[in-house]
Amino acid sequence: MALSDKIGDQNTQTSLVADCTKLIDEQVAAKGGMSGLAIKAAYGVVKGVEPGYISGAIQRLMPEILIALDPMWNEGVQAGDPVEYLIQNRSQTADTLLGITDAKIQKTKNGAVRASYNKLRKSVKNDVEEAVPGLAKILGTHIPA
Repeated sequence: MALSDKIGDQNTQTSLVADCTKLIDEQVAAKGGMSGLAIKAAYGVVKGVEPGYISGAIQRLMPEILIALDPMWNEGVQAGDPVEYLIQNRSQTADTLLGITDAKIQKTKNGAVRASYNKLRKSVKNDVEEAVPGLAKILGTHIPA
């Protein structure tokens, strides 16, 4: 089953959004050092835009994310384990995810969100790569291969 086949399933989408929001919260909370402080500050700005902003952003991005990850997911199905495939190809997975957010952020009218994103964008690829195993497991839980 393709990831994008589940876009219309509201229960799956709600669960995916909740789990992805939790994953991001955990990833940010685990950051340490000076770069961790910068990430936490920027994340705090974005979360402060309005209640539920993060989960709302994930919900808005989810259809594009699932469509963009479909080819890799399908390659993983062919290889026998799409979750492990995304994990093994975490750099490509991260590039796919960041490509979506890069395009979206340029269209946002919220200057604080855009500024926070742009300030951290150059350094976040490693952070996104670190989150790929968690994301892959979330997808594997909610979307049968």
